[in-house]
Amino acid sequence: MTGTTPVGLDHVREVADAVLYEGYLLYPYRASAHKNRSRWQFGVLGPPSATPASFAEEPDMAMECLLAVPADAPRTAEVTVRLRFLQHQVREVRRRTEDGGHVAVGELTVAGVAVLSWDEAVEREIDLGAVPLNGASDQLCTVAGGEETEPLTDADGVTVGAVVRRREPLVARVRTRTREDDGFLRLSVSVGNEHAGTVAGKDAAIRVSLIGTHLLLQARGARFVSLREPPDAAAPAAARCAQHRCWPVLAGAKGSTDTVLGAPIILYDHPEIAEQSAGALFDSTEIDEILTLRVMTMTEREKAEARATDPRAREIIDRCDAMTPGDLQRLHGLLRDPHGPVTAPGPAAGPDTAELTADARNAAPAAFDTGGAPWWDPAADAAVSPGSDSVMVDGVRVAKGSLVRVRPTRRADAQDLFFAGQVARVTAVLADVDGGVHVALVLVDDPAADLHDWYGRYFYFAPEELEPLPAGDPGPPIPDPPSPEFRKENPSCDSSD
Repeated sequence: MTGTTPVGLDHVREVADAVLYEGYLLYPYRASAHKNRSRWQFGVLGPPSATPASFAEEPDMAMECLLAVPADAPRTAEVTVRLRFLQHQVREVRRRTEDGGHVAVGELTVAGVAVLSWDEAVEREIDLGAVPLNGASDQLCTVAGGEETEPLTDADGVTVGAVVRRREPLVARVRTRTREDDGFLRLSVSVGNEHAGTVAGKDAAIRVSLIGTHLLLQARGARFVSLREPPDAAAPAAARCAQHRCWPVLAGAKGSTDTVLGAPIILYDHPEIAEQSAGALFDSTEIDEILTLRVMTMTEREKAEARATDPRAREIIDRCDAMTPGDLQRLHGLLRDPHGPVTAPGPAAGPDTAELTADARNAAPAAFDTGGAPWWDPAADAAVSPGSDSVMVDGVRVAKGSLVRVRPTRRADAQDLFFAGQVARVTAVLADVDGGVHVALVLVDDPAADLHDWYGRYFYFAPEELEPLPAGDPGPPIPDPPSPEFRKENPSCDSSD
């Protein structure tokens, strides 16, 4: 199923593997943890005929990308497509009974070691070969199911049970189509789960789903165009590219344009695995150093359960336990000067070029003359008083106690957008060392606003993101405001669960 790896694709596959296993198993990496009882969040293509009670994911995903094909090589240009995903695998532990039969159990202790029933996954990669760049293609891909049995024996060699691993067969269809678009070639790739028959139940649905599904495309005789930062000539065509649950980005070494990763999560062009990362932790939204330190604080009993949960969890626990102080220091990160000298490839030519080829990571930070005062201490700066400072917004003075309506701009993150239209009370006006102004707020409708104000947990917005309101007047109502009962946050599980 796996074709020959083209030159340069190994680096891309490291990033693709991170996508493949994102959320596979979360800290504390134990089967008993609540957060690990609802898995398979990304890139899941569910069966098309699942019952509503199955809560199955949509059966398809699709992406469109742009190619620039030289005028002198339209017939030799080609794009190869690889489909990658995980196939669900049930790991069932069975205890041997007195009559020689077997009964399924959640856990079985064998020679002092716990063996758990659990859901695993098997990596799958299908090489679809070169697809036509002057038409369409339609390929049906099948992955066989299977079952393997592993006997479990005690210290005396007596069989006390077995581990049975089962996989359901999978069927997927991959379609491609190309069309000219403003001097470029738009390539569309879609993937659909074509499991036959009705599926009832959440567990049954995930067993016939493609998990962590993503695409790797590699061009020869042509180059891909960035959709995130397209050149001016390609911007209109890039804006017409439609994506459905799959977002293409340039992959590989920075500056390369021969490879695209179509991922179920939004990435930037040329994503990388940090060089300090010692291995996968299956949670790219967390910091490796923090997760590693938390693993090291787990009790031996917790670590034993994690090792019994999944072989990949065992690798994480063993790797964290084996880390030296030097390994941990490397996880702490590096301070790089973005304006420092660029390291030239290869050895330095001589002492005259040492400054140009010096590694900026080893450079001392720039010195600042602060006149003996701390870098910046609000208590020592009489010109700064966040509690009484103000800023003019639309001709209105805004200071502590002012009421404003939040109007997040395009630079806002997802959390800021949730506050659009909300009325807030200003708690402070602050200035940073670069001269920027930031307005600290608490939401008026937040039942915990006083508590947040007490311990200084504020939301920060730029002055241009605020609409001043008359004192004591919350302003006109926002159409269809959300009911307070729907604004309540769901209680989150303790991270140590």
